[in-house]
Amino acid sequence: MKRLSRSPRALASLLFTTGLFAATASAQVRITEWMYSGNDGEFIEFTNVGTSAVDMAGWSFDDDSRTPFTVDLSAFGTIAAGESVILTEVTAEAFRTAWGLDAGVKVIGGFTANLGRADEINLFDPISGGTLADRLTFGDQVFSGSIRTQNASGWARPEFLGANTVGSWVLATEGDVLGSYASVGGDIGNPGVYFSAVPEPASAGVLLGLVALAGTSLRRRRR
Repeated sequence: MKRLSRSPRALASLLFTTGLFAATASAQVRITEWMYSGNDGEFIEFTNVGTSAVDMAGWSFDDDSRTPFTVDLSAFGTIAAGESVILTEVTAEAFRTAWGLDAGVKVIGGFTANLGRADEINLFDPISGGTLADRLTFGDQVFSGSIRTQNASGWARPEFLGANTVGSWVLATEGDVLGSYASVGGDIGNPGVYFSAVPEPASAGVLLGLVALAGTSLRRRRR
């Protein structure tokens, strides 16, 4: 498997610093990708799509029981603007190996409250005893338009982040706009990186220029 693991991350950084990402007024952590069943373990990706860092101390996850503080997410530490983090049932090391991720991607492993084919993902902010920050209710057998994320993740369309709209999720395919690829076990997704906005055609030239500039700078540093 050929994986340029740093390219999407570097691109995400460039996009944030140049303002090509959709900016929000403050830090906002959202559910951005999930897979309820996979050969390399189910996972949930959370991304800070805001413009300032978020301290995840006291933040938590639960499934359809909707109970704050069930699964503690404090180990993520501080999530920078644009950073994505992963909660998975396998160990952090196994997940990074399967997806070709480096140690810079924050992963909490050993997640035992397994997701079902029809379930919920609830993200709670510790403010006011566990305020709901985001929710995804899914189930392809229950809700019309809901995708089935078995061996392929679902990623959120940026304009619907936080809306809990089943039709806003896209089933990952290799080489899609998010840059999805195959894990060692053959699952399809792109955990650890999320694009909160896709540049409009008018911005494409600027984007390509930024990528070329980053490549030139990297080559100079290596020399």
